[in-house]
Amino acid sequence: MDHHYVVGYHDYEMHMHEVCEYAKDSFEARTEAIEDVPYIHEHPNCIDYILEEK
Repeated sequence: MDHHYVVGYHDYEMHMHEVCEYAKDSFEARTEAIEDVPYIHEHPNCIDYILEEK
C-alpha cells in the first residue's frame, strides 16, 4: 500500500519548496521526487526532509 509523502527541498536561493509523492516508503518517495522534479534530479542533496502524511 502506498503512503502519501511530502518531500521538502530548497533551491539555489534557499527558497523552500515541497512536492507530494505516493510511495511505499520514504526512500521510494525520494527516488520518485528525483525522477519527477528536474531541479532535484540535478541537485539531489537539496532535499531537506521527507514527511509521511497521515
